[in-house]
Amino acid sequence: MKKMRAFLTGIFIVLFGSAATKAQDVYLSVPENNIFNRIEFTSVPTRVMTNANRTNWDYTFFGLGPIAPTFTSVSGPNFTQSTSSSTLPASTLLWQLESMGGQLPANGYSGYLPGFQSFSTSAVRWFEPPGSVLFGGGFNRGNINFTFKIPAAQFAANTYRAGNYSMDITQNYNDFVPRNFKTILVIPQSMRWITSSLTKYVEISSLNDYRITGSRVLSLDNAELANTVDFSLWAKAAAINIQFTSSKGVPGTRNISAIKLGSNGPALTTKALSADFQNFSVANFSVVAGNRNSFLPELYVSAEDFKNLFFEAGTYTFELNFNARSADNSINSLQNTAVQLKVLPLSEITIPSSGRNVNFNFNTAAQYTNGQSQVIPNQIVLSNNESFELYVKSDENYFKKGGLQTDINSNILQIGMDGSSADVPLSKTPQKILFNGTPVLDRGLNVRYTIPPAGAQSLVGKENTTYSINIYYSFTAI
Repeated sequence: MKKMRAFLTGIFIVLFGSAATKAQDVYLSVPENNIFNRIEFTSVPTRVMTNANRTNWDYTFFGLGPIAPTFTSVSGPNFTQSTSSSTLPASTLLWQLESMGGQLPANGYSGYLPGFQSFSTSAVRWFEPPGSVLFGGGFNRGNINFTFKIPAAQFAANTYRAGNYSMDITQNYNDFVPRNFKTILVIPQSMRWITSSLTKYVEISSLNDYRITGSRVLSLDNAELANTVDFSLWAKAAAINIQFTSSKGVPGTRNISAIKLGSNGPALTTKALSADFQNFSVANFSVVAGNRNSFLPELYVSAEDFKNLFFEAGTYTFELNFNARSADNSINSLQNTAVQLKVLPLSEITIPSSGRNVNFNFNTAAQYTNGQSQVIPNQIVLSNNESFELYVKSDENYFKKGGLQTDINSNILQIGMDGSSADVPLSKTPQKILFNGTPVLDRGLNVRYTIPPAGAQSLVGKENTTYSINIYYSFTAI
């Protein structure tokens, strides 16, 4: 019966010892802020071993040489993840003795504390005891603490994937417990937008933007997202309509589906926006060295839609909602970008060179009796992105001959639009010839010029020569 009790007691001791050893694996949780912002990580003093008995180092025969305490990696040169093939080099993590039993060991003669070092498959000394026991150099019993750090450059150079990276370490002093332990780097699952562009402003200041035959591309700001897990990028519009306010303050809407989202490069597939989230990733964004993924989102509008839906002067606004989702959908990170497209008031009148001269020749009695009229096809090409009225005027109230004013009044000439019954007599005062014009791009107008019978008859007896006058066309926004 006594033998059985001893046996059970022995089992209890073995199990208790195993639990204590496992509990002393060194876990170092690396904050996401250090990873994503590439800031040096320094741990608080961390217990690695305990020493209940010793107060002096081991020395060789006659105490003539110290046996330095060492760490050796027995699992290889890298920290490894058991659940994947991911590794981190030993140089990622640096360490240095912080205290033994609450203070650093005595140096004695020729002893010293090494600087920060990394683990290796060869033995690395974490303290150099004095050269001889005769020079002293003991230490206190208690916890043996180390300070760990990861330099900023390591965050930029390596890939930190969420999970635990471990390395098996052995040390050479039997009285320091544990003799073998794991050093484990704990990387959290996290994603965070690095860029925070909340507003994108695009201004259209040229009619040529509407004459492009290909799709109109509106580049957003470069997007950058830090991550320790693979993710896909989802996006949507906050509403089904784009809000529009004209240059005159009149509200309106445009359907969001006229705009497609994609990217400059292969990162995103191109799809029409909607009010529902869609996955725009061609493939999952992986965790990469430096833990940052960047891409350049772009908005695309077909040439036809851009001309038909976004030509009118005013402001077009909508909001994009981006959502980075981890591959397993366990975590996500949102960012919104307000897009504002400002179309400035734009107008243009062009007269092709073939239509810049209008000639009336009076050679017959009928031309003087009945007057003359002619229509110049597409003489004026109009572009205006506001509602407008078109006016005409002359530079003088009288025709000129050889640069000198004559007594032929400009009002003998009447001008109007072909298809309209209203003609106005030409004068130095602007006269309206087109009413309530709506926004239009490159519209050709056929202009009618008329010298009615009364005007033609007033020319009887005038010198047989050339009389000229300059005509000007102008817009007024309404």
